[in-house]
Amino acid sequence: MTSSRTAAGTATPRGRRAGRTSGDEREQAILGTAERLLEQRAFTDISIDDLARGAGISRPTFYFYFPSKDAVLLTLLDRVVEEADADAGDLLDRLAEDPRARWRELIDRFHRTFGGHRAVVAACAQVRGTNAEVRRLWAAVMERWVQAIEAAIEAERRRGAAPAGPPARDLAIALNSMNERVWYATFAGDGPSVAERDVVDVLLDVWLAAIYR
Repeated sequence: MTSSRTAAGTATPRGRRAGRTSGDEREQAILGTAERLLEQRAFTDISIDDLARGAGISRPTFYFYFPSKDAVLLTLLDRVVEEADADAGDLLDRLAEDPRARWRELIDRFHRTFGGHRAVVAACAQVRGTNAEVRRLWAAVMERWVQAIEAAIEAERRRGAAPAGPPARDLAIALNSMNERVWYATFAGDGPSVAERDVVDVLLDVWLAAIYR
């Protein structure tokens, strides 16, 4: 979530061999195969042979690009996060224009980004409990987003648009965590879940009620 209030930075794909560029066609083929296979089966059911075969390369060649299939998943997650940050743009700096519209646009952009890569999102959620690196990466991402929302809430309070309330950081943690769980349930069909056509408006209503009371 890029903003003048947070240094989102640019995600660095993890696990790639040094010296390879992100535009390498074989690397793209591996990543594309992985995301396609994740739409069909669980991450644990995908093998390195599956990834290599789908990318049209040999197993030894696969290891030239990634040390493991976990590294492939981490790179996919990095790229989804980078896309989400780019899509968020400067919306948090423009809340004063129209708070309701800007918050809705922010939530909707995240919804479209993560919804467009729902198989990656679901896979990362499923392996996070057992994969320490996925857990660390996601915790770092969530911390950046929490800090961005915390700063936005504090700015809204300073300009008198939002009343005082719980600590802005605590509110930001709760709202981001809610989005994460609600979206996962919607994307994965892990009921009870909000219908996808309604999820942005439901989340928006809770955010506005929590921030502006």
